[in-house]
Amino acid sequence: MTGKIVKGIAGFYYVDVPNEGIYQCRAKGIFRNNKQKPLIGDNVEIEVTHVQDMEGNVVKLLPRKNQLVRPTVSNVDQAFIVFSVAHPDPNINLLDRFLVAVTMNDIEAVICFNKTDLLSDDKIADLCKIYEMAGYKTLAISAYEDDGFDEIKELLKNKTTVFAGPSGVGKSSIINLLQEHTHMEIGQVSNKIKRGKHTTRHVNLIPIDANSYVVDTPGFSSLQLENLEKEDLKKHFIEFSNYEPNCKYGGCNHIYEPKCGVKDAIELGEISPSRYKSYLHIYEELKDIRRY
Repeated sequence: MTGKIVKGIAGFYYVDVPNEGIYQCRAKGIFRNNKQKPLIGDNVEIEVTHVQDMEGNVVKLLPRKNQLVRPTVSNVDQAFIVFSVAHPDPNINLLDRFLVAVTMNDIEAVICFNKTDLLSDDKIADLCKIYEMAGYKTLAISAYEDDGFDEIKELLKNKTTVFAGPSGVGKSSIINLLQEHTHMEIGQVSNKIKRGKHTTRHVNLIPIDANSYVVDTPGFSSLQLENLEKEDLKKHFIEFSNYEPNCKYGGCNHIYEPKCGVKDAIELGEISPSRYKSYLHIYEELKDIRRY
């Protein structure tokens, strides 16, 4: 049977088989011999060794669609980028860096603005408009008031989702509420994973429903973009591509070049100036890194 690794510790891998439950498994020695290591998020084939105790062995790793380093997890379908609209105020440049980091890994991004109970509707709408113009799915929610979670749950269906964002924006509150909202017996799943003396601070996946998972140690702990060439940065500001055909020069970086379609779009209000400011800031940072 096939399932997804939701946690691994002390040589054990806990595999969630939809509609069956969590199996405690060992990995066959063939993985070590082939220098393969199962990761959280891997889809695997298992053989059951003890039906009643739900124990077995991981016998095959299925192909990975992607792999993140921080958090170490594979087969991520989307990232929820969580920022608060107040307390703390959103750092737009940091938000844009998160979006670059996500798109570098070919992961779909959903922007989730939390704490909407602390700001006026007009200001929230202005904030969302920046990213809706860029083509991102944007949510405005309040974990405090339990508002907006129906749409979140719909977006999580049949996907593995990592939550990213700075501290203090409510990521943990959102994940806790998602667990309360699910109809699965999360407590039984947790007891199965935590049995014995196993303790961990490693990443693991929380099943929300069949084939839907969230990462419970959310976010990217590192936003270093050293592996990104400055000339490639424009690819990760996804709204630029709509206007690049209007650039006079091929390979335009949208900074010093004349007759630039992207800069024209900013003048026309079709691209947010704050997004372009972030682009310039990150571009200069990458240029300085390559200088040394």
